Amino acid sequence: MKSKKLKFLEKILRFMATAVLRRHKPLVIGITGSVGKTSAKEAIFLVLSKKFPVRKNEKNYNNEVGIPLTIIGAESGGRSLLRWLGVFLKWAYVVAFHVKYPKIIIVELGIDRPGDMEYLTSFVKPSIGVVTNVSGSHLEFFGSLEKIAREKGRLVESLPQHGFAILNADDHNVLDMQRRTKSNVITYGFSEKASVRADMIVYNYDDNQRPEGISFKLDYDGNVIPVRLRHILAPHQIYSALAAIAIGTTFKINLIDATMALENFHSPQGRMNLIEGIKNTHVIDDTYNASPVSTLAALEVLDALGAKRKIAVLGDMLELGGEEEKGHRSVGAKVQEMDADIFVAVGKRMKKAVDEIKGAGFLEKKIFAFDDPESAGRKVQEIMREGDLVLVKGSQGMRMEKIVEEIMAEPLDAEKLLCRQSADWKKIKFNNP
Repeated sequence: MKSKKLKFLEKILRFMATAVLRRHKPLVIGITGSVGKTSAKEAIFLVLSKKFPVRKNEKNYNNEVGIPLTIIGAESGGRSLLRWLGVFLKWAYVVAFHVKYPKIIIVELGIDRPGDMEYLTSFVKPSIGVVTNVSGSHLEFFGSLEKIAREKGRLVESLPQHGFAILNADDHNVLDMQRRTKSNVITYGFSEKASVRADMIVYNYDDNQRPEGISFKLDYDGNVIPVRLRHILAPHQIYSALAAIAIGTTFKINLIDATMALENFHSPQGRMNLIEGIKNTHVIDDTYNASPVSTLAALEVLDALGAKRKIAVLGDMLELGGEEEKGHRSVGAKVQEMDADIFVAVGKRMKKAVDEIKGAGFLEKKIFAFDDPESAGRKVQEIMREGDLVLVKGSQGMRMEKIVEEIMAEPLDAEKLLCRQSADWKKIKFNNP
């Protein structure tokens, strides 16, 4: 339950954001989805910023407080009245004067509970909406995937007739949303029915057989163009590039220009990033968050890449509600199917995955289970050998980035490479959720 102070703050910020939007009339692009929102935002920004002045939300500014602050162009005042006064003065200046303001605003629209999307779109009023996918994140608060899809679909319902709904053609819950909008629809994905389609995906390796990005063929409107994403490791991250290319077409951006911009596309911190590990190893850092869909996708990448040994270090997936046991068991089944060399489980929920793989005959000597990331990190450090490829993933509350920091070759680079490295996050001790 939100406090009265927070509700009052949200109301004031909504008023302020509305005034800024009316004053400067930027085109707003809203992005929603269970996973992939931030990566899609970064890719879209890369494509559009080559031609237009663009602003995107930073940090976790994807809610009732953060989105208005993005529109105003200010940072949160936190607990400081003086800093909030600074936000107000910045807003007054932006509204009162003819300032240089972005032509395009890109915002993630994060939802936690029913009603969130309707509230956000009521004042943000996006002209373009991107829906990345629908999965089990926040099931605890919605009860079913259908209800999550209904809530996220309110974004496309809110779009104007001249707007564009950019929909993932490979997710039937998302594709079905095209029936709920009066706007133009562009689909993207790997399937034949996608308007913007990726095909012939291959991994690239350097001379030392280290993964060096992904290449694919882009198929759009009869044109086939080779695309290379030099800093992308996972095939599912191609979706972000496809969404960006789809939006680029609505702005008449040349396909070659769009794909060249995406060569420099990096995933945000904690999202399938390849990091040098101790003992001449490599670590796939996917610690930002986790759901069954994203965890299975990460395991697919681990399975596909070449390495002497493959180690899966997985923490609890939170907020799954009634799907909790099923979700964790599905992850265990995938670890068993790919025959990982070692499985390290972190958290009480991931023990369901341990039960699953033990029942399927996975050798017990290849399984390690821990209650906290610190203990797990020390064990992973101990068992790692040269040539290992280690995947580390878990929900935000599991603080799995602590494990990556323990096993990365250059821990002094943690602040630059890992998620949750701010002073505020560092103060928070792990408390098993």
